Amino acid sequence: MITFAHPALLWLLWLLVPMVGWYVWRLRRGEAALKISTLESFRATGRTLRWWLRHLPFMCVCVATILIIIALARPQTSESGSSSTTRGIDIVLALDISSSMLARDFNPDRIAVAKDVAANFINDRAGDRIGLVVFAGESFTQSPLTTDCATLLTLLAQVETGLIEDGTAIGSGLATAINRLRESDGVSKVVILLTDGVNNTGRVAPLTAAEIAKSLGIKVYTIGVGSHGTAPYPARDAWGNPVMVNMPVEIDEEVLTNIASETGGQYFRATDRRSLQAIYDEINQLETSEIETNEFTRHTELFGRYVLAALIVLIAGFLLNLLYLRQIP
Repeated sequence: MITFAHPALLWLLWLLVPMVGWYVWRLRRGEAALKISTLESFRATGRTLRWWLRHLPFMCVCVATILIIIALARPQTSESGSSSTTRGIDIVLALDISSSMLARDFNPDRIAVAKDVAANFINDRAGDRIGLVVFAGESFTQSPLTTDCATLLTLLAQVETGLIEDGTAIGSGLATAINRLRESDGVSKVVILLTDGVNNTGRVAPLTAAEIAKSLGIKVYTIGVGSHGTAPYPARDAWGNPVMVNMPVEIDEEVLTNIASETGGQYFRATDRRSLQAIYDEINQLETSEIETNEFTRHTELFGRYVLAALIVLIAGFLLNLLYLRQIP
């Protein structure tokens, strides 16, 4: 679509009216270039190509005038669009990998479901930097903050129980996650801590870690995983054969709630795959990335081609008048 930077100049096209009027008046005035006594001997002569082309030089002047006026009005094409810049959130997933995560109240077990749902969450967070911390009796960083989802998902898939000393060091897991975010410059810093037990080891108390997170502006969402009552755990009998033993489900919901409350997050309880997926979906909605949208319009100037066309038309009219439609002076 062509627009004009100075559309008011198009009113100059009305100059063509007096130009045409003057040309018609001059033709009707009929001043002869050569006076003779009679035209009788020319009446039988047919109209030649020159007769048909005699108005063409003036038409070239008119066309050139139109093109110059259009060029003065600065014709241009416009292209509108927008550019978006995503300011992501830095998120660390702190995942409990103690042996109790092998409980079969989830299908096939808690840790498999937790990894699967976490993978879905990672795929939904394009533009965010996400890290992964695992903990049991100790804690370590499985992946630092990264936007490389493929690598992060590979590292998540490698997580399993038995990698480190058994136990449930919730405070240490949270402290390691906080350390990953301590020097982050993200617009928002979030830890999602998932566990199925009670803090029973580690050098850092869970609420102490929560106070540190609060001082650093880190929000912590806590998730307690496990059904109510008892859950079947894999074990071995006296002869070493694998058996399933029903064990009571113990989750320190009070501590997890206090951690979330202290840091401005929320505590959630997941009793099956569906509820765990719903929790991650809710966190996904609560922690939205900031998107800046810039509108722009790009103009392409076209006046140069109109000026060139006017020049070509004028030269063509001049050469036609000079070389083919020459008149006797």
